[in-house]
Amino acid sequence: QVQLVESGGGLVQPGESLRLSCVVSGFNFSRFSLTWYRQAPGKERELVARIFAVEDSTSYADSVKGRFTISRDNDKNTVYLQMNSLKPEDTAVYYCNTVGVWGQGTLVTVSP
Repeated sequence: QVQLVESGGGLVQPGESLRLSCVVSGFNFSRFSLTWYRQAPGKERELVARIFAVEDSTSYADSVKGRFTISRDNDKNTVYLQMNSLKPEDTAVYYCNTVGVWGQGTLVTVSP
């Protein structure tokens, strides 16, 4: 059974950093891409960042380019989202997704 478990969310002030983790279990995800999404209150879920299996190439939403970095450690079955220079508009529940499976989400709140 494929499971994804996110962690690392919390309350931070604007300009601070957080690192989210997504641990994947139940299959060898090294050959698959993984995507971070987020959903802010009252808004639709949006794609934040994606890492591909081929050469670990990445793509980002324009709103996070230059501030967020997605990476993967296949030995640990884990994908990370390093978030720097956080803004209040980054406040959301962050989810990871691969092969159609979602994690439960982790809440990030950016507030003075």
